[in-house]
Amino acid sequence: MTESTPPLLEAEPAAAAALFGDRLELARSYVASLAARGEELGLIGPRELPQLWSRHILNSALVAPLLRGRVGDVGSGAGLPGLVLAIARPDVEMTLIEPMERRTDWLLSEVERMGLENVRVLRARAEDVPGSGDLRPLDQVTARAVSALRTLIPLTAPLVRSGGELLLLKGARVGEELASAQKVVRKHRLHDVEVLELGAGAGLETTRVLRAVVDP
Repeated sequence: MTESTPPLLEAEPAAAAALFGDRLELARSYVASLAARGEELGLIGPRELPQLWSRHILNSALVAPLLRGRVGDVGSGAGLPGLVLAIARPDVEMTLIEPMERRTDWLLSEVERMGLENVRVLRARAEDVPGSGDLRPLDQVTARAVSALRTLIPLTAPLVRSGGELLLLKGARVGEELASAQKVVRKHRLHDVEVLELGAGAGLETTRVLRAVVDP
């Protein structure tokens, strides 16, 4: 009986250079580290390497042009999208919010290894942050693959200042999720709610982002 061959890491797509510019080497370093240790640490699944660049790294990086000011990433996990965005946008102050110790240890080690000076790692549950004094209200909050919108909006909206934005990366069923979340949309006084589809015109896997302004 022969052992199964480990999956190969996806070749770097040409679009990576355009998305990361002069930060491409840092992005490559992060991808290599995640590929080497991600499965061992439970950060990515065993079948993710053949699509790591296209489904995860570039999917996250497409959001980078939307960022401004002080940004929090809820449920950062492996650093998707938070670390990717911090690499792509060194001018943005990024706070990675993650409750699990082994994941925050990973994030801290990657921030130190890559010398990222625009990143803070906060070990906490998102719902415990408001009022704790650990974080001032943010200009924007991102989250990816955390939970359905009706659960995610109440976790993220309280972190944002009045007039700030939610940028929530969602799947193809975002429209259905949004329809089911209208009660919390009204409760948290979200307006200018829209679903952005990024990357399709560039031949990339589409990144869907629920963008909304928070006016508590």
